[in-house]
Amino acid sequence: MEVRIVRSSLTTGRSATGFEMQSTSTISQVFSSFSSLDSNVSLATPSLHLHSHETPKPSISHLCISSFKTLNSQISCLAVHNNTLYAASINEINVFDLTNYALIDTFSCNDSTSGLIKSIAFCGQKIFTAHQDRKIRVWQVTVTGSSKRHRLVSTLPTVKDRLRRCISPKNYVQVRRHKKQLWIEHADAISDLAVNQGLMYSVSWDKSLKIWRMSDLRCLESVRAHEDAVNAVAVSVAGTVYTASADGMIKVWERTDGERRHALMSTLDKHKSTVNALALSDDGSLLFSGGVDRLILVWEKVDSPDHMFVRWSLKGHKAAVLCLIYVDELLVSGSSDRTVRVWQRVVEGGYCCLTVLEGHERPVKSLVAVLGGVSGSFSVCSGSLDGDNGIKDDAIEILLA
Repeated sequence: MEVRIVRSSLTTGRSATGFEMQSTSTISQVFSSFSSLDSNVSLATPSLHLHSHETPKPSISHLCISSFKTLNSQISCLAVHNNTLYAASINEINVFDLTNYALIDTFSCNDSTSGLIKSIAFCGQKIFTAHQDRKIRVWQVTVTGSSKRHRLVSTLPTVKDRLRRCISPKNYVQVRRHKKQLWIEHADAISDLAVNQGLMYSVSWDKSLKIWRMSDLRCLESVRAHEDAVNAVAVSVAGTVYTASADGMIKVWERTDGERRHALMSTLDKHKSTVNALALSDDGSLLFSGGVDRLILVWEKVDSPDHMFVRWSLKGHKAAVLCLIYVDELLVSGSSDRTVRVWQRVVEGGYCCLTVLEGHERPVKSLVAVLGGVSGSFSVCSGSLDGDNGIKDDAIEILLA
């Protein structure tokens, strides 16, 4: 797999904001010219019409920055921590230093049955990886000079936690007709992880949401969250938890003062099919959801988390939306249509698609942003299951008058 680094900048008539686009071959994307912005505007109700003189077309220029390679061609998920990029390729993770794009470590659990790594999360010097084999693995990072080494230190639930619970019959739940297991164990692939304020949230195809305490790696709570596989979880700074499922629902969970368990606050059901991805605005006032129905819905909070409504519906992707990130007031989406789209909120209150990034030969599974560039810039990496090495060395510069 070849990883290419490209740079671009965005300037609007109201403010100047820079961003870098980081492109790969399975972490790859080619910026292409695109049709009128009018056809890619998200509309609220009542419909908002933008005319060509109000939203001018961008001008485009190209510049290649750098490129680098990894051994395996398939990327299942991406994550960034402390200016380091983690690219999960099947059951192996390649670690890159984002200051010079050098490969600094490669690690895996050495278990061929672990399946795909589906999510990566961080807490201090520990890294948590969610696997298809129903386990969460915990890795310790050791830094020596410019090098980093990753060592497997535990698997969740821990042996200590299992021993605590295994004696009492009340700690066992029915998972299949003739099988019981501890409630602290996931019964199917773990699809996503999120960390917030000393807690980690895991969701699984077993329809559950589990909450873990990072200080001692104990499972505190297990919630039967949905009627079908749970695909994504997002947590606001305030601690509100959002889960998205193949049952077409997004559910909102909170733990009120004095309560030990999370309670269901609201069910959001405007998608017409499986919901694959979630993202939150920085202040938690906006929730973005993407589904198999090819839509990205923008939910706005009114007064409290249990009062949310669809403010806008973003149309443009030609297949299922698989991943979303929100960074620096831009929304970036990846899809089964093999494209990445960049969306920006316009003055009138809707969202327009600034550009369509093409080049992947298979669905775009993961997106991640790299903050800390000059002049407010940031980078975006996209990961796919392709393995294409024939990507052009292109980047795009978008200029809005």
